[in-house]
Amino acid sequence: MIVRIMGEGQFDVADVEQDALQAYDDKVEQAVQSGDEEQTSAALHDLRSYILSHGTPVADDFLGTSDIVVPFADASIDDIRQLVDGSGLIPDLDSPGPQG
Repeated sequence: MIVRIMGEGQFDVADVEQDALQAYDDKVEQAVQSGDEEQTSAALHDLRSYILSHGTPVADDFLGTSDIVVPFADASIDDIRQLVDGSGLIPDLDSPGPQG
C-alpha cells in the first residue's frame, strides 16, 4: 500500500504494523470529529511521524498512484475533512469491502 504525504513524497507501508497505523488514523478521525484544531494537528503529526519512520520511501521515478493521501503538516480541519471518508484517511484493511 502506497501512502502519499502531501509535500513529502510517497511511502510504502505494506510492511508496517497495520493495527498501529490504523490506531494513528483513528486518532486523526476522532480529532477531526471533535472539531479541536490543536488535537487534530497533534494527531496528524503523530500519523505522519509514524509513516515517515516506519514506511519505506518510494523511488522518485515511481509512476504508480497512491492508495492513500495524508494531508500536509499544517493542514486545517477543513483540509482534512475533504480527505476523510467516514473511515478515516486510511481504510481498515481488516474490514470486509462493499457487498455487491
